[in-house]
Amino acid sequence: MEIKTLGTVAAYINGRAFKPDEWETFGLPIIRIQNLTDSSAKFNYSSVEHDKRFLVKNGDLLFAWSASLGAHIWKGGDAWLNQHIFKVIPNDGIYRDYLYYYLLNVVSALYSKTHGSGMVHITKGPFMATKIPVPSLPEQERIVAKIEELFSQLDSGVEALKKTKQQLVVYRQAVLKEAFEEATKAGMPIQIKDVCHDIKVGIVIKPAQYYTDSGNGIKAFRSANVREFSINDSDWVYLSTEGHSKNLRSEVHTGDVLVVRSGYPGTACVVSPEYDGCNAIDILIAVPDTSKVLPEYLCAYTNSPYGRKLVTEKKRGVAQAHLNVGGYSRMEICLPSLEDQRDILSKIEAQLSIYDNIAQTIDAALQQAEALRQSILKKAFEGKT
Repeated sequence: MEIKTLGTVAAYINGRAFKPDEWETFGLPIIRIQNLTDSSAKFNYSSVEHDKRFLVKNGDLLFAWSASLGAHIWKGGDAWLNQHIFKVIPNDGIYRDYLYYYLLNVVSALYSKTHGSGMVHITKGPFMATKIPVPSLPEQERIVAKIEELFSQLDSGVEALKKTKQQLVVYRQAVLKEAFEEATKAGMPIQIKDVCHDIKVGIVIKPAQYYTDSGNGIKAFRSANVREFSINDSDWVYLSTEGHSKNLRSEVHTGDVLVVRSGYPGTACVVSPEYDGCNAIDILIAVPDTSKVLPEYLCAYTNSPYGRKLVTEKKRGVAQAHLNVGGYSRMEICLPSLEDQRDILSKIEAQLSIYDNIAQTIDAALQQAEALRQSILKKAFEGKT
């Protein structure tokens, strides 16, 4: 087996430097890095005929050498290639898929050779000098076949795990539906505004003018921080002390119920003590009257199928579903006694904890699957398959 370098086993054509003022809404799509890494990313287009070097066809091997390093097999139609991506043309005696899997195998090592702090990139020299073992063509094909066999088995397991996780979402809703079934039958419903001291909305007018860095700022909740029954403690924005002082109306406190307005309207969580005194941006803030309703009960009801149905009826907006203060305030809720509310919450917590534990186990298994994928590649190119 020969040991060669990436630079000697293929030709690498860098994409064209398309300028934003050249982007169009028709013609052939322009492949940018986000189009390789995010299936939902929109394409820009070009109707102009460019140098054929930059034309990508179905099955071409591409390698993004900036921002998000990685190898990709293009599975679309004809397209133009943007800069920061190589079109990789294997030399004679080099099996395309062998080179593809080898590039996947060395991505981590290539990251260690990158430059830049914001958008990292690997320069051509270190990339081209990266070593690659080159066995005979039949051996390359055998290695690829074994990798794909093992990946296929792994993908089947991953797909099963993902389906189970999706089913857990259905089960969780079933738990909530059952928990509130009796409560919705008992007594006359009242509007949510009648069991809250206040229902308001976080900052909506140019909140960015109040932003500062995390070192001397105050956390501000956004939709991204509100999960069903929980708080996502990442991706925060921070308000300056002055900005916070100017927006004390949207300050949140322990026991407040936060409700997403747009995107996934009706998703709710309760503010826990460690977030007391934070602020909020463009989300609903309900301040429960705890002599009538427990914050956790209001939160659970809002997240339940009954609450979600009412949210759907009350939300506004065509392009994006949007829940406003008036809509949430007028939503109806049936309230048992505080003692019965505690009993309902206890049953919900006991059952949801089971599903949460299963979900955590699935997440751990999915992470292990990705580690196993890298292990398969590593062993394949070490001759251990």
